[in-house]
Amino acid sequence: MSHRVLAASVLAVLLVAIAVVLVLRVPWATAPAPRADQLDALQGLPADAVAKGRAFHSALRPGTYGALGVALLVALVLGLTPLGARLVELVGRPFGGHWLGRAILGGLVIVLIGELVTLPFAAWRHSVLRDYGLSTQTWQAWLVDLLKGYAVGAVVGGVAIVGFFTVTRLFPRWWWAVGAAGAAVLMMALTFVFPVLVEPLFNRFTPMEAGQLRTDLLAMAQRDGVPVKDVLVADASRRTKAVNAYVSGYGATRRIVIYDTLLTEVSDAEVRSVVAHELSHAKSNDVLTGTLLGALGAASAVLVVFILGAWTPLLRRAGVDDIAEPRAIALLLVIGTIGGVLAGPAQGLVSRKIESRADAHALEVTGDPATYETMMSRLATVNLADPDPNPIEHALTGSHPTAVQRIAMARAWARSH
Repeated sequence: MSHRVLAASVLAVLLVAIAVVLVLRVPWATAPAPRADQLDALQGLPADAVAKGRAFHSALRPGTYGALGVALLVALVLGLTPLGARLVELVGRPFGGHWLGRAILGGLVIVLIGELVTLPFAAWRHSVLRDYGLSTQTWQAWLVDLLKGYAVGAVVGGVAIVGFFTVTRLFPRWWWAVGAAGAAVLMMALTFVFPVLVEPLFNRFTPMEAGQLRTDLLAMAQRDGVPVKDVLVADASRRTKAVNAYVSGYGATRRIVIYDTLLTEVSDAEVRSVVAHELSHAKSNDVLTGTLLGALGAASAVLVVFILGAWTPLLRRAGVDDIAEPRAIALLLVIGTIGGVLAGPAQGLVSRKIESRADAHALEVTGDPATYETMMSRLATVNLADPDPNPIEHALTGSHPTAVQRIAMARAWARSH
């Protein structure tokens, strides 16, 4: 059996494994509340807040899609012409053309080009956030965060690139198998290190101060059977007025994080509703689900790259002889970019289903649909959400149910209980 056939067989097994995880761990039975309830919920929201949210997203839309289109175009130009390979070769010359110099510097240059061409769109987005009063960051603070993001991406990307080409050199015939396993391990490792190494670069986290609210939240987690390391407050107010909370980490690093803006914008009862929602993610091990899907997806991507490496017309178009050589970095980038664009809607669908389960869980834990409805209305208003976006756009890009879907769910739950 050839390596290509063997790799294709393993890829098929991984795709089946992804399907199994999706079937067993994603609540596909959840469905939006009736449309009539959604329209009623929309009419109950302040008209000026709805108009402002829609205007805000209309202002963001050109920059969002412009950045995506330009990034894809640059990736295609660099990856599907000899230009990318020549750039990698050029930056590696000071190191005598050594493969490590080509891999590190070539990868950084290719990625940097993509970041630079989309930088104006990122600035556009920040300008819109400032104009609508959602961002509290100065341009200097925004630039610092941007550079931090570039630095984190460079470190993670550098590790991935060096690891990939090291494997291809050490295991010229079996690199697809070793690389797939390595990609899966890297994705799982990031789940553990991200909360403790990366998140603190952007926010300061402090334990929620002792008081009735903290006592209530920890007691609620205990009643729900969710082991939580801590409830932390993030100093999000230094960059945004948006309110949010999330669960991150797994096992010893799992914690619930609440924006300090949430504590100032909503009532304690609404905070309990938000945390009840987040407890669902911990109780259902949604971080583990995402980690499994990410690990299996990363391993599958390596196998896809190996299989595509046998397609001579693709290599000839990119101006490379072998997809496992550093000169093919731009080709790898365009494959990854296209794969990310195609996988986006599926990832959004999975996320929306999981978030719907978390909404239902919060209603069960608190037994207070009125507060949950109030909280969702306030979140939509403060965060300048479009409460009822275009269904097609929402299906392609939405990660959560819409505001009116969530309000309607609370009302439907109240009727049924």
